[in-house]
Amino acid sequence: MLTDLLDLVLPRECAGCRSPGRTLCRACRLALAAPPFAHRPQPCPSGLPPLVAAAGYDGVVREVLLAHKEHGRLALAGPLGDALASAVRVLDPPPGTVLVPVPSDPVAVRVRGHDHARRITAVAARRCGLRAAPLLLPARRRQDQSGLGAAGRASNLAGALRARGSLRGLQVVVVDDLVTTGSTLAEACRALSSAGADVRGTAVVAATARRTHSRG
Repeated sequence: MLTDLLDLVLPRECAGCRSPGRTLCRACRLALAAPPFAHRPQPCPSGLPPLVAAAGYDGVVREVLLAHKEHGRLALAGPLGDALASAVRVLDPPPGTVLVPVPSDPVAVRVRGHDHARRITAVAARRCGLRAAPLLLPARRRQDQSGLGAAGRASNLAGALRARGSLRGLQVVVVDDLVTTGSTLAEACRALSSAGADVRGTAVVAATARRTHSRG
C-alpha cells in the first residue's frame, strides 16, 4: 500500500520511456491503448480457445510490464488493467462472467512482494463490470520455464494446475499479463474446463512477437 501511494505521489520517471515527472507519460499511455488483436501462438497448443492481446510485447509495453512485475511500480496496475480490459471486451463476455488470472508462482510472489497478475486482473474486472476470482491453484511443482521451447513448456505444464472445486456452469475468461507459447493459458483452460467451467476465451496484456494476428 505504501509503495503504491509513493508511486502515485512522488515525482518519478516514466516507466515506459524514462522521461522525468510521471509514472507513465501520455505517449506511453497511448501505446498501451492501441486496438487489441486476435492472436494465435505458432505452433498453437491444443485446446487453446480464442485469445486476444492488447499489445505486442516490445518497446514501451515490455518496459511497463517489467516495471510493474519486477520493480514494484504498483500504480502501473491501472493502465495495464485498462489494456487487459480492452482485450477482454473483444471476447464480449456475458454478464456474470468471471475473470480468472493464471496463478503466479508462490515463490516469485514472495520475492516481488505482490501478485502482479491478480492486481491487473482486479482492475480489468472493475473496468468491464465483471468479477475477478483466483479459481486456479498449482497442482504440482513446475520447472522454471525460462529457456524452454513450446514442446518443453507444454510438457512442463501438463497437469500443473487445478481448479478450486466444482465450477459447473460458471462462465470464465482466463487472463494473464503475457503470452509466449500459449502453454500456460491452455493448461489453465484445461483445468477450469475439467471442473465444469465454460471457458469463453483468454485475454492478455501482451503477446510476444512470434505470432500471426489480425486486427479487430
